[in-house]
Amino acid sequence: MPDTAARAAVPDDLVELGRVSAAYGVKGWVKVQPHSAQADVLRRATSWWLTRPAPDTARGVVTSAPRAYRVLQARPQGAAIVAQLEGIADRDQAEALRGCAVAVPRGQFPATADDEYYWVDLIGCAFYSDAEGEPARVGIVEDVLDNGAHAILRVVLQRPSASGGEPEPRLDAKGRPREMLVPFVRAHILAVDLPARRIDSNWPTEL
Repeated sequence: MPDTAARAAVPDDLVELGRVSAAYGVKGWVKVQPHSAQADVLRRATSWWLTRPAPDTARGVVTSAPRAYRVLQARPQGAAIVAQLEGIADRDQAEALRGCAVAVPRGQFPATADDEYYWVDLIGCAFYSDAEGEPARVGIVEDVLDNGAHAILRVVLQRPSASGGEPEPRLDAKGRPREMLVPFVRAHILAVDLPARRIDSNWPTEL
């Protein structure tokens, strides 16, 4: 790959948006499987940062630092994205990138409308419900899923810590964290405050 990629400073706001799943064609294109339905960021980005899979310390595998590749072309291919990257000219070079995580700096995401959100920004938000009459924190957004019609929040249920510290996960009879799925639709999501990392809803939950 070009020396400029090796010399590029790694941004501190990289967001992983997908992984290289395979080579595509014989001219060095790669196929990327996005982590969510919001793949437009990958398609619009002028460069991607690729990182090898996490190291296997038991085997002494060393992970390389993220490296930038300029995106020459990118287009949808079913649920995936196929792209031509600068410096990757044949299938063998593309195949060598299989398994790499693909990231884009958060600061380069296109602006959203007032009522639109990137899924990555919702993950980690505290989730509140006023189903019992008063807003109460019931958990934290662990992931965002897609059912084809709308997004679904996967919320890990929490309870106040006995020591007064951070909330603790609620566990089921087998000691596993309890979860609930919440449709991310206007009927149930009352407010999203990203600066405060808070989502308010009227979704019922057993507390």
